[in-house]
Amino acid sequence: MFSLIKSASVYGVDGKGISVEVDIASGLPQINIVGLPDPAVRESVERVRAALKNSGFTFPMDRITVNLAPADLRKEGTSFDLAIAAGILTASGQISAVHFENTLLLGELSLNGSVRPVAGVLAMLEQAKKVGVQRVLLPIGNVKEASWISGLELFALSHLNELDLQKQEQDGWEHIRADQAHESFSFKNSSSTLAETAGDDPGDFGDVIGQHQAKRAMLIAAAGKHNILLSGPPGTGKTMMIRRLPGILPPLSEQEALEVTKIYSVAGKLPGSSHGLLAQPPFRAPHHTVSAGGLIGGGSIPKPGEVTLAHRGVLFLDELPEFPRQVLEVLRQPLEDRIVTISRSKAVFQFPASIMLAASYNPCPCGYYGHEYGDKRCTCSSSIISRYRSKISGPLLDRIDLQLEVPRPISLDHVAASPSLNTAQMKALVRNAVDFQKERNANNRSKSKGELTGASLRKAVNIKPDAIGLLEHAFEALGISMRAYDRMLKLSRTIADLASSESIIEEHVAEAIQYRGLERQHS
Repeated sequence: MFSLIKSASVYGVDGKGISVEVDIASGLPQINIVGLPDPAVRESVERVRAALKNSGFTFPMDRITVNLAPADLRKEGTSFDLAIAAGILTASGQISAVHFENTLLLGELSLNGSVRPVAGVLAMLEQAKKVGVQRVLLPIGNVKEASWISGLELFALSHLNELDLQKQEQDGWEHIRADQAHESFSFKNSSSTLAETAGDDPGDFGDVIGQHQAKRAMLIAAAGKHNILLSGPPGTGKTMMIRRLPGILPPLSEQEALEVTKIYSVAGKLPGSSHGLLAQPPFRAPHHTVSAGGLIGGGSIPKPGEVTLAHRGVLFLDELPEFPRQVLEVLRQPLEDRIVTISRSKAVFQFPASIMLAASYNPCPCGYYGHEYGDKRCTCSSSIISRYRSKISGPLLDRIDLQLEVPRPISLDHVAASPSLNTAQMKALVRNAVDFQKERNANNRSKSKGELTGASLRKAVNIKPDAIGLLEHAFEALGISMRAYDRMLKLSRTIADLASSESIIEEHVAEAIQYRGLERQHS
């Protein structure tokens, strides 16, 4: 006998519908899974066999063939267990196939028949809704996440034996749904809601002593989503300030929150305490031992890397020259295109990568070159310093908008007496700049400055003639590239937005120019 059950898998960060076809024929007792399964899928045979036996069902002693279609796509993961079990039960006549019409089944099985949650449910259900699926049977542990996709009937299972409606003397999935309902879950007509991301408190910018120029740079970076690089001796607050950067970023829109939540769902990193979409921009800080694949994604079926996990948020690389150069160079394309493209022999995968790169480093391996004070003296030779700095290539620096030194404060009495912005004040300034930018873009009916280049960018930013003259003088005097020229123009526009100015004037351009100092040190 033959049975067809709908299931799904994840490819990249998108869901893909998979048909689980089961055929039972006379022959020696064995079960074969075809359709390019990976080891985790092949091992589902033993999980399904034990789960059926321990749930009161009979495992057919016949020749069983399971085909995962389309057969030319490699399948991985454990999300097919429930569909394979349902296919065997319907093909052997133990339960009716009518109950699974236009229904998607997802879930991993334990040996005792319990249904365990799987990763990537949000992406799989989003794709299922597009192709017209109406009902979904899934683990009870995934219901909260699945309820963020509206328009689907969701039915939660905690055990495999709940598939047998006749044994429970019930006539439809509606009864199982009502019996299994939990107050904390919404199973139908649920709407997407935003919730704060749970995590450690990074602290307040008010805790940072002095460093007013660096905090000003943080403000500009947050208002325009600009990449930023801080250099300075140890203990000047570089890491401290960057870790506080997410606190002044505006919250994600609902569409952006859905994008970020889907990525974390696919990666299996969705916080269990979250009761809604992740509304706060993500912050990722990989260690300098991370591989190129760990940074941008990889694998036989590529999975998101740190760059994609930081989508719509901040990717923090502390001690930048400690990262291998070949790892840093893979950032060049994502920083420019805001997307990661990974090619395999049978498919090309694309991952979103709209990130703010925030990085910090010491001026030399010992940390004190150019910042000697007291008994702190640089012990590095010129060749060591040159080799250390060569890890940061010119093309990578070219893509970083704000580059500045963070010096050691000269006098604690002086910095303590001067007023210091806290996180709440900086967040309010960023919000005002973003609102002003949205209003200006709506009036001009133009794209965001981050999406414009070349002549269209220069036309949209509304720059005064004298400011253009200053920018062109800097282009010639500093020998910067056209990419850096456009980035300085975007940076000037953000500075103007912070000042609520419709036009870019000389003052805004002059401030943007001063943030390219580190580039000259590396040339």
